[in-house]
Amino acid sequence: MSAESVAAPPAPMTASAVRTYDVAPGVRLNVRSGPGTGYRVVRVLPEGAKVTLRCQSPGTTVTGPYGTTPIWDNIANGEYVSDAYVHTGSDGYVTDRCD
Repeated sequence: MSAESVAAPPAPMTASAVRTYDVAPGVRLNVRSGPGTGYRVVRVLPEGAKVTLRCQSPGTTVTGPYGTTPIWDNIANGEYVSDAYVHTGSDGYVTDRCD
């Protein structure tokens, strides 16, 4: 037998795998404290930003460059952006729903 080491295969991707998505071009996007326009703005993402989705929640329906949707993307603890401004390539949920 040889003492060569064999690399383990990469872990399979799951539905909740972390992915980064582009914010719509030319948009400075409000980040809110909850999934809706009634929540306070906690910061603003600059043009050309990318976001990582932790989970998604239903909330206020918003119309943006990528359609009209009630889906809000949780990008950090207590930070949400409307999915209407995030290029996920889908009109529906692309990751787990937030608890």
